[in-house]
This record gives sequence, C-alpha cells and structure tokens, in this order.
Amino acid sequence: MSGRIGWYVHHHGRGHLTRMRAIAAHLPHEIACFSSLARPAELPARVTWTQLPPDDQPRPQLPEDDPTARGLLHWAPLGHIGHRTRLAAIAAAVTSAPVDAFVVDVSAEVTLLTRLLGLRTVVIAQPGDRSDEPHRLAYAAAERIVAPWPDWIELPVHLAPHADRVDAVGGISRFDGREVGAERGDDVVLLGGGGGSGVAATDIAAAERATGRTWRVLGAGSAAWLDDPWGALTTAGTVVSWCGQNAIADIAAAGAPAVVIPQDRPFDEQRATARTLGSAGLAVASEHWPEASAWPALVERARHLEPRWERWRVAGAAQRAAEAISRVAGGGAEVAACAGAAATGGAAA
Repeated sequence: MSGRIGWYVHHHGRGHLTRMRAIAAHLPHEIACFSSLARPAELPARVTWTQLPPDDQPRPQLPEDDPTARGLLHWAPLGHIGHRTRLAAIAAAVTSAPVDAFVVDVSAEVTLLTRLLGLRTVVIAQPGDRSDEPHRLAYAAAERIVAPWPDWIELPVHLAPHADRVDAVGGISRFDGREVGAERGDDVVLLGGGGGSGVAATDIAAAERATGRTWRVLGAGSAAWLDDPWGALTTAGTVVSWCGQNAIADIAAAGAPAVVIPQDRPFDEQRATARTLGSAGLAVASEHWPEASAWPALVERARHLEPRWERWRVAGAAQRAAEAISRVAGGGAEVAACAGAAATGGAAA
C-alpha cells in the first residue's frame, strides 16, 4: 500500500458513494473521504470518513446573498457557517495529513478549493450540458478527468478542450466480474435508484396492469430497496430504469434487456445518457414515462433487442479509473497488483 488520497463524495443519491467503493477496491492507497453523508455502515479498513456539515439549511437572510457569485460558482452562500466549516474541514485535514491526490465526485467548489491548496486534483465527469462557467473552471483546474462512459462516445462540447486529460474508462459497476448465468423470466424489475423521481406509484401500477406481467419495484419512492439487486437484474425479463450512471453500468454488467427513462436532473445528465443508449441500440429509450397503453410494446421491444452491453466497457472500468487516479498520485505501477487481490471483494461490494 502506498500513499494517501483524498475523496469528496457528493451526498445526492447513492451513486457517488457506490462508485467510490468500486474504484477504491483497486487502489493501493489509504483513502480519506469527505461528504455530507453520514458514515456508511461498511467501509474498507483503509478508508476513513469525515462527515461534513450541510451547506444549504438554514440559509442566512442576507439581501445581497448571491450563492453563485454572479455565475462564477454553483453554490457558495454568503455568511453560511456550514458552507465555511465544510471547506475549512477539508483544508485542515489535508494540511495535517497530506494527500498525494484528491478525487472530487462531484463539486466545482471542492475542485477549485483542492487545486488552490496545491493538490493534484482528479474530477469524475458527469454527462449532460456542463458548459457553464463553474464547470468550465473545475475541468480546467483538474489534473485528470475520469469519464465513466466508454471511449467510443464523442466527448461533450465542454470536455473537448480537455481531451488530452480525459480518461473515458467505461461504465463503473460494483458488479463487474460477477457471474450472470441465471435464466431470465417474464417479470419486470423497475430500478428506481435513490435520487428521486417524478413517477407516481399509480403510474407504475397502471403500467404493470397494461403489460400483464409482474413488476418488482426497487426504489422509485417505494419501501422496497435492495442493497444488492444483482439477482433481480440477472433474472428479470426486462429492466426498467432511470438513467443514472451507476444504474446503467449495473444493467450493462448484468446484460439485461432494458427500457430506460431519464429523470429530471441538473444539466440534463440523464437525458444525455438516454439518447446515447437509444441511438446505440443498447436499450429502448423513452424521453418521459409512457402512457400505460404504450408499455406492452415497449417491453416486447426491449425483450427482443439483444443489446451488446459489452460495448459499455464495464469489464475493468473501475480498475482503469483507479489506474488514472494512481498515476496522478504517483503510484500507477502498484495498481495492477492491488487490483488482482481486490477484484473479488470489489465486485461483491
């Protein structure tokens, strides 16, 4: 094991944390994580966790407060002790215990902070239209940019100026390396994720009735949640999913026939992913939740699609991300040996 890496984990949904765990299994470094999320119940022994105070509530009542600094930043509210304390906590931690590199997934403000502190910074890219000034600054400041999608996808316009620093590693899934093997049934699994949606339970129930198939709803506001949905993904006749990066990577790892429906997210990131999947013939893509009467045809289309999910390059993606990060940290030669020892644990994380 060599060196130490800092890592910022955004608190929205579960995907940023899941991605860190998948990549961490292939890194030989100690990892110091910072996030507004509470410390997860299970972390590798070499990963520490600092919970940061929230920076959104309560907001100070300052009439001149412009949290974007006239469009220069995404979120830096004036007079907010939580915002100030969280950035100060990161700065203090990397000063008292230096890091060889700092991974940001994701925050323009934390990216700029760590670069201003003189740290080699790696940014995890997100799809969508991110040509705004805060993203432009963050990508320009990064030493490397890890894009968790395959390299055959044309770089978005906002990343094109940084093409020499982008590593398009493929879709990063915690299930990479797991055996599929199970026979698929006739049921539908709705993979709703943990980031919220605009689809009501009544809409889902109407779709289930229209298809005449049993639907199993995971997430999407339901009480059902599986920390490990691998069995559901590998046995479902069809998977219906939002278009978060981790969900799509998990579907690709499972080789599942899928209907993908983007949810409203900042910068239209899920809509960009849905368009890519649909045009590549990897999934049936719908811009919005369809009317109930459309669902039987959609499910049948997905079941007969025979997608070449290997094109999403899930196999080895987490290791390729680890290699890119480790090169920035100065320890690239050690990743291969660490990956061999950690591959089984990483796939099951």
